[in-house]
This record gives sequence, C-alpha cells and structure tokens, in this order.
Amino acid sequence: EVQLVESGGGLVQPGGSLRLACAASGFTFGIYDMSWVRQAPGKGPEWVSGINGGGGSTLYADSAKGRFTISRDNTKNTLYLEMNSLKPEDTAVYYCATTKHGVITIADMTRTEEYDYWGQGTQVTVSS
Repeated sequence: EVQLVESGGGLVQPGGSLRLACAASGFTFGIYDMSWVRQAPGKGPEWVSGINGGGGSTLYADSAKGRFTISRDNTKNTLYLEMNSLKPEDTAVYYCATTKHGVITIADMTRTEEYDYWGQGTQVTVSS
C-alpha cells in the first residue's frame, strides 16, 4: 500500500524559510519520480517542483525557481522541499505526489490530474 506523509509546514513570516518532508512507503521510492504540488485557498492545485528517482534532475515552476530546492534521500525514503524567501502567495497546502508507474514526464508534470498517489498535505502559512 502506497503511503505518503508530509510534514514540516507551519506559520512563517514573509522572507522566512521552511523545509518540508515527505515520508514514503509501500513502493520502490528510489526509482520513482516525485513532485510537490500545492493548493492555495480557493484555487486549484499547482505543480511546484519535480525530481527524478535518482535525484539528479530537478525542475521548478516559475513561481518557485530561485527560492525553492527539491531534494531526496533515498536511503530514508524521504522527499524534501526547502523553501526560502517565502511570500504570502506561497500560502497553501503542500502535497507530495507521484504516478502509479513512477514516471512523470515533462509534458505531464504540471497536469496534476495525472497523479495517482498523494499525501495528506501539510499547511504552509506565510503571514506577518
């Protein structure tokens, strides 16, 4: 049974930092592409960042580029998202997600309806 559990969210002031984690189990984490997706209040899901199974290839939404860093520790079956210079518009529930086959193509990575497995999400609130 696939399980994804996010943690690390919280309340932070604009300009602050948070590191999110996603603990994975029930699948071969080290060969699965992974993504972070967020959903702000009243809005649809937005792809934030993706990483391949080995961790050598990363991609970011324009909104995250230069501020966020995605990484993974396959020995711990854990995905991370380091978020710096946070803005109020980053406020959202953040989810880790993947597909049933573990492949997330460049063409499909922003199409959040293509993801099969999701965590429960962790709330990030950026406010003064």
